[in-house]
Amino acid sequence: MNERVLSDIEVLVIEDDPRIAEINRRFIEKVDGFTVCAIATNEFEAKLQLDVLRPPLVVLDVYFPDTDGLTLLSFIKQHYPDTDVIMLTAAKEAETVVQAVRAGVFDFIVKPLVFERLRATLEEYARFQRQVKAWQEQPSTVEQAEIDSLLQNAGTGRMTGTGVGELWAKGIDKVTCDKVLELLNRRGELTTGTVGSELGMSRSTARRYLEHLVESGDAHHDQVYGTVGRPERIYRQQRGNE
Repeated sequence: MNERVLSDIEVLVIEDDPRIAEINRRFIEKVDGFTVCAIATNEFEAKLQLDVLRPPLVVLDVYFPDTDGLTLLSFIKQHYPDTDVIMLTAAKEAETVVQAVRAGVFDFIVKPLVFERLRATLEEYARFQRQVKAWQEQPSTVEQAEIDSLLQNAGTGRMTGTGVGELWAKGIDKVTCDKVLELLNRRGELTTGTVGSELGMSRSTARRYLEHLVESGDAHHDQVYGTVGRPERIYRQQRGNE
């Protein structure tokens, strides 16, 4: 068992399905600097753990047999204002998303969970926490650029004008996407296998990023038939980007 690092950000997972909760725990703890301090599978356990642990971050589902995530979100914001919430749920109803955003969730991630998507959110949250802590330890006035940076790390910035919100809705992390694009521009053409070996990701993940570059106009693809007859998709740099 890994030792808990004192500086780790503790996360309370509130999820009614124990199997999914365990998957969420494993994913969260794969990200450096995060530890799951408890799992709650119903309203009673959630409120008890919140009162005892006072975690800085909650990963919260929407669907529960005895309550709903939006009700718990409202409870958390009312009674534990220093606790942030990431919604992680199969709920896709527009009204649910709007209510969650208005209630102040840090992020809203739709299942099935893409690890890269969760990791990017947690890394942003860690940056947000560091910046908040620095401001609290040395109170002072701040400049607009510093405020913009805080809001960006809090998730607000990706909702406005950067296009990052659109990327994340597809399970695309902008930093990783930029790495794939840089590799494509350097090599001129790529396969999923090349991206996987160069950047350390699975072929399915590489394909998702490459297909996004095709959608965004940064690449195009062709089918190439090898000697064994099985076609392979080659992703090539758009001529305008050369």
